[in-house]
Amino acid sequence: MFHILVVDDDKNTRKYLSAVLEAENYTVSTAESGETALSLMESEYIDLVIVDIMMPGMDGYELTRILRQNNAELPILMVTAKQLPEERHEGFIVGTDDYMTKPIDDYELVLRVRALLRRAKIASEKRIVIGDVTVDYSSMTVTGHGETQELPQKEFLLLYKLLSYPGKIFTRIQLMDEIWGAESDTGWETVTVHIGRLRKRFDGWEEFEIKSVRGLGYKAVRKLQ
Repeated sequence: MFHILVVDDDKNTRKYLSAVLEAENYTVSTAESGETALSLMESEYIDLVIVDIMMPGMDGYELTRILRQNNAELPILMVTAKQLPEERHEGFIVGTDDYMTKPIDDYELVLRVRALLRRAKIASEKRIVIGDVTVDYSSMTVTGHGETQELPQKEFLLLYKLLSYPGKIFTRIQLMDEIWGAESDTGWETVTVHIGRLRKRFDGWEEFEIKSVRGLGYKAVRKLQ
């Protein structure tokens, strides 16, 4: 059972978010301030924090900064009425993983929470499991269909990145910068080559597929959970 902490100075918002999350069978604790949140987290294990920005005393930015300094992997979702780009930018700079603006769509909130928890599990275990297939970062192997394949580093990192964010579109330049490095002299065409190798390697595997998105880039589709 995942334990989520909602930090918001508005009582009604705390009650509302708690109701939405508890309906999805999450355990929910609440705090009316950043100081209270930090105190609570000293005695309770929290899997994910939902933080409001505008709070008296310690605001959401400062709380997020402190949380991130103490736990690099903790998923943090900012929920706020602030909508200016520079305010969202500040949230990401201090360490939030995702951002939602009020009024909140219930279903979108649940989807974002699920995605953040899934990514946190991947980050901590360094393994992606899709059906009977296991993608293991520590050994750079993919196991499934009665075999274990040890992939070349770049191929593995490319596959791991795409499968960590199923459905998300990555441009060739994004993948190039992250996998090969922004300073690499290699052209973005190498991404296309490596995608082709991955498709050939896992041709016929029903668990996942790497799709081209015309004019944009690539995304991974997980066909099994």
